[in-house]
Formats: sequence, structure tokens, C-alpha cells
Amino acid sequence: MLFTKILSLLLLAIFSLAGSAAGLQAAELIKVPTAWIDRHETFLIWYAKQKGWDAEEGLDIDIQYFPSGKAILEGLDSNAWVFAGMGDVSALRGSHHYNTTIIAVANDEASTSAVLVHKSSPILKVKGWNKDYPDVYGSPETVRGKTFLTTSTTSSQYALISWLKVLGLTDKDVIIKDMDQTQALTAFGNNLGDGVSLWSPYIFHGLDRGWQVVADLHKCKMTNPIMLVAESKYAEEHPDIVAKFLKLCMRTVDVLQKGLTDEVVSEYQRFYLEWAGKEYSKELCLADLKAHTVYNLNEQLVLFDTCRGSSMIEKWQADIVSFLNRPGSDSPVDPAAIKNNATDRYLKLLAPEAVYTDAHAASAAAPAQ
Repeated sequence: MLFTKILSLLLLAIFSLAGSAAGLQAAELIKVPTAWIDRHETFLIWYAKQKGWDAEEGLDIDIQYFPSGKAILEGLDSNAWVFAGMGDVSALRGSHHYNTTIIAVANDEASTSAVLVHKSSPILKVKGWNKDYPDVYGSPETVRGKTFLTTSTTSSQYALISWLKVLGLTDKDVIIKDMDQTQALTAFGNNLGDGVSLWSPYIFHGLDRGWQVVADLHKCKMTNPIMLVAESKYAEEHPDIVAKFLKLCMRTVDVLQKGLTDEVVSEYQRFYLEWAGKEYSKELCLADLKAHTVYNLNEQLVLFDTCRGSSMIEKWQADIVSFLNRPGSDSPVDPAAIKNNATDRYLKLLAPEAVYTDAHAASAAAPAQ
């Protein structure tokens, strides 16, 4: 009897210590608020969170929803986040006005920012008018004077303007109707306008309706990088946490680059349904995953490399600045916004895990050709 009581007390003590240790471990997790919109880049951190990788790094990643990059930046006034994913336009403004720093590239959406037309459009009768862009449809004669629906100062308008430039035209040669993506999708479906410029996943809804892509940013030899950014002061004070955050994102990138398995596609579908509140088919989710280029750690280091002059990041941003500062633009930015707004300092903290080679340099630079 005495032995049984002693054994019970020992077991109780062991379980109590284990419970205390588990509670202490949970309490020691560092809360990290992050900000995102309902796009592909958020999957990088969402998937890592689902796998429990953040806890493995001693972090508790809080993934907050915001309706736009502009709203994310405005959230800094209330210290709502320390890391975020946003488009290059928002990232430029963030570094210039909100004290943020670009710390990595989330993805390239060049293939998912496109101009679409109905199958009956005369624009489709001409392909390769500009010999340097053989896969682009349209000509000055078939496009001039037409009406296009787009969302102002976004990747959809960037795609439209880039396409017009390939054809030797500007936004002054066409009629542009500004509306959000849902409105544009609905309006063009009701035969308003001669073309519509959409981003993912709206582009896939258009394709499902039989609309045809006349050009996208990739076909126009442009990029559309989505950036991972940090609040600069926080990053400087906590470089170890920045490195851990990037490691989480890079782990998901590695999963995506190994192959889009059924498990990955199903998780992507669940991400949109449970986090973003949007129900998409597995077919659409697979198409969206395939259309986004992601960069592993090796490729990231190449994109930030300045050994041969300006980095690819700087060149990509210079293209965005040219778009924003085109004649007649109502949202110009100071070209100085590019200066020192991106750093590979935190990626290099992971560098021992990377293999930096010319082969990776070639693959990473390829989208910008």
C-alpha cells in the first residue's frame, strides 16, 4: 500500500512537471503580428503556421487579414504588424513614407496580371505586331479608342499600360474605366467595355467564361514582384526573429518547388476557404499555384545581389516607378524611394543553408529577361 502511494505521488509529480514545462514552453513563444491580403503570398506563412513550424522556431505567428496593401501600411500607425506581404507599389510607398524595409520576394505574379477580351474581339486577329513580343495580341489600329476596365494603380493597370507600350500606345490612346476587380469582372461579363485587366484569381474566372488573354506582364517581358517587408526599427532590433520568419516562408517555398501534390493543392484550397472566406475549385487553385513563380533562398540571394551593379530587385522597382511616374499619372512616387529600401541582410543570416551558384543566378534572373 505504501509503495502504491509513493508511486502515485511520483507519477503525479512527473505529470505536474511535464505540464508546467509545456505551459512554460507555450508562454515563451514570441507573438509575431503579420499583415496580409487574400492572395497567393499569404499561403507561404499560412502553410508554415498549419505545419507548426513557427512554434518550432519559438514563434507564434499571428496572420491578420487586411483588404489592401494601402490598408496594411495604414495599420502601422497602430503597430498592428511587424512583417507583411504586399505588392511592389505598396512596398515602395512603405519604404518612403512608413519606415518599412523589403526583406525578401514572396513571388512574381507577372503571369497572373493580364488583359483579356471576348473571343469575338478584333484585337485577337493580330498577333506579334511588335516582333519583339511574339505572343502579344493586338495592334495600334485594333486597340486605339477601345474601352478597358481596370483597377487604378495596381498590377492590373500595370499590365494594361505595359501592353499598350508594346503596341506603341499610352493610356491616352484608350478609354480606361476604374473599378475594383469584382466590379470589373461583373461589368465585362455584362459586355461593358472592349477588354478587362485582371489579376489572380479573377483572371481564372475570366478564362472559365471563355475570355482570351491578349497580354500579361510576363508576355510583355515585365515582372510583378510581391514583397515581404518588415517594420524597419523592429527588424533592426530583432534580426534573429526576421531570419526565423524568412525561414518559415522559405520552407513553404521549398515545398512548392518540389511539386504541386494533391496535398498541397488541397491545403491551398483550404487556405482560401478558411482564412480568406473564398471558395475556389481545386482546378482553379492548381492553376493559380502554377502561375506564381516563387524563389528559394539561393534564388533570393541572387535577386538581391549587387556584385554586377544594380540588383534585380532594384531593376524591377525601377520599372514600377516608371509606370507610376508616366505622363499624366495621378500617383507619382519619388524615384529615391528605391534607394536602400531593400536588404538581403536577413536572408544572409540563413546563408549557411544556401548554395549560391551561377546556375541559381541564371534561373532567378530569367523572369526579368
